Order: sequence, then structure tokens, then C-alpha cells
Amino acid sequence: MMCIRSKTAGAPMKFEALFKPLQVGPYKLAHRVAMAPLTRMRAERDSFSPRPLNAEYYGQRATKGGLIIAEASPVLSHGRGNPATPGIYSEAQIAGWRKVVDAVHAKGGIIFLQLWHVGRVSHSSFHGGELPVSASAIPIRAEGMKAMTADGKIADYETPRALETDEVKGIVEAFRQAAKNALAAGFDGVEIHGANGYLLEQFLQSRSNQRTDQYGGSIENRTRLLLEVTQAAIDVWGAGRVGVRLSPHGIANDSAEPDPMPLYTHVVKALDKLGLAYLHFIEPRSSGAGRADVHWENVPSAMVLFRPHYSGVLMTAGGFTGETANAAIAEGHADIIAFGRIFISNPDLPRRLEHDYPITPYNRATFYGGEEKGYTDYPVHDALAPA
Repeated sequence: MMCIRSKTAGAPMKFEALFKPLQVGPYKLAHRVAMAPLTRMRAERDSFSPRPLNAEYYGQRATKGGLIIAEASPVLSHGRGNPATPGIYSEAQIAGWRKVVDAVHAKGGIIFLQLWHVGRVSHSSFHGGELPVSASAIPIRAEGMKAMTADGKIADYETPRALETDEVKGIVEAFRQAAKNALAAGFDGVEIHGANGYLLEQFLQSRSNQRTDQYGGSIENRTRLLLEVTQAAIDVWGAGRVGVRLSPHGIANDSAEPDPMPLYTHVVKALDKLGLAYLHFIEPRSSGAGRADVHWENVPSAMVLFRPHYSGVLMTAGGFTGETANAAIAEGHADIIAFGRIFISNPDLPRRLEHDYPITPYNRATFYGGEEKGYTDYPVHDALAPA
């Protein structure tokens, strides 16, 4: 087999597995370094529309044949739980996202949009005083966890209102319409957010779902909403342009199935039958959902546990370095590695990994909200600079 070589040094590439091409649905990726979906809270505050600053940010991180998964975007106004997160339910939002997509496409990149409903991970201040909704009327109780209000203050989580059965069908239709809106904005596909304790995972997990209708009780019933939402997106896009994200052993937002293996084995096997573009895991060592750096020791690996149950393209994310990412692919545990925090601080991350350039550390204090600082002001590596 011919060894892939660095364009500059002529020596064997350090992370060879990361830079092998890969077919994902109809798209041929030039490398396996994807940008993970990252909430940054920098949309226009009144319309929740992406703005030119967001287009600049994504354009900086686009590479020819590289995959970007754009940040989670609520499919409905009551699917929101943070200030200044971009939506995908209005014409203004579609127009704003179109500029983002154009910036990525101008550099030959591929971009999917993550479709989101936060469910109970919200506050009534976002909804005109109405309570957030969930699978059941069970609040977030984890010690130390607080809600963010619409004006950016901190408050206790409220007890959500359980969705009525006919309202659940409306959630499916909201995801369907959001998928259509993403298509209208020019995206290359969509990812369903079924992870991190948000609405779809609230239905999946028994600690947050105590329903007695067809969406509660058995594993099959609790999986129903995720599969219906995924099918709705497939109806719009075709299976090869739809991904799904899961966090089987996660604890974000007071999530955690007491015994994850039976539930998530069922979910993964059901998704495997659909012919998706990819299945995307969050590794449990990074299940803090952005609130803190989490580095558990001796935790299970989602990619290792569920790879035998999934025959399609498998993506995983969570605290990877170039070394661990390359090893995961070389060993057959995953096909794509999604990077988050270090993609924030290294807009040219694929190039840095390809050439083994130093990685710029990120500044957590600038992750959420603000303007250019910590967003579009991270420099690319100057290949001519002395080591």
C-alpha cells in the first residue's frame, strides 16, 4: 500500500488513517477530521438568525472535502433553552444560514445542520411564561445544575409539562419542517440531536420518561419518537444525507439510563437498518455538554461497544487528540472523528493535524456569547514560521 505523505516534508504522515478519503452518503470526504456541532450563542438576539460573523466563523473552518456539522438549531421556538442560539424555523433564519452555507461551500466544504429541541433543558422565560415541555413532568434535579434564563441569568430548573400524545406528533412535524428549511438554506444534510439529555433523549431514557402511551414504557416505545423524527428527516433528504447523534453513557443535563446497553443496543440496531449517512456518538469521557472539561478514567467507550451493532459510517467525538483519533480509525472502531474545543481554537485544524503543527489551546471563558473574541480571532498556523 502506498503511504500517504506530507505535502511539505515528504515524510510519512503522522496521522495517516485520519487522512484517507471516505464516502459518506453521496459525499466523498477528503479526510476524517470533522467539526463537531458547537453551541456558541452568537446569533442575532431578536430573530435568532445567523449573521455575517457566523458565516465568517464557519468559513474559516471549512476545508475542501471536509465535513462540518453546524451548531444545534431549535426546530421550534419552544425548543430553545439558551440565548442567541440560531434557529431553523423562520424565513430570516433560513436566509442567515444560507450565508453560512455559502461561505463553507466557497471553500469546497460539506456542511450538515444539527436539528435540536431542548425539551426540559430550558426555562419559562424563553416561552412567554409557559413551562418547558418534556416526555414527563420530571425536572432536572442533578446537584449544582441550573437553568439559564432568556436574559442570561441563572435560575432553578422548573418542572416541565409533559407533552400530550397528539403534541408528540407535532414534534415530529416540526423536525420535518426544519429538515425542509435546512434544505432550503442549502445545507448538504442534517443531523438529528438525540444526545446530551435533550428532548429526544428525554423520551429515550427511563429516568425522564414515565409515559404510559405508545411513547413510554418499553424500550421499543421509548425509541419511537427518535425513529419517527429520523424518518421524517429521511423523507425530506433521503437516508444518505441524514445523521443521528447519541450519547449512550452520557450524564449531561441530568441524563443517564440506569442500564444503557439494552436501550442503546436496540436504538443502534434500529438506526442501522435505515442506511443513514452516519451515526455519531459522544464518548462518555466528554459528557459535560460544554459546561466543563470531563476526563473520566476507565469509562466505557461508545464506539467500541456499539461498533459491532452498526454497519454504516460511525463518527465519534469526545476529547480526542491527533494520536487517539488516528488510532481509533486505524483500529476500526470509528470512521470519522469529530473535534470540538480544539476546532474552536484551531480554525485550520485538519491542516495542523496533517502536518503535525502545534495546537493552539482554547479559552473556555469565550465559548458562549460575545463577538469576535474567542470566535473568529484565533489565528491559523503560519507554515513558514520557525518551530
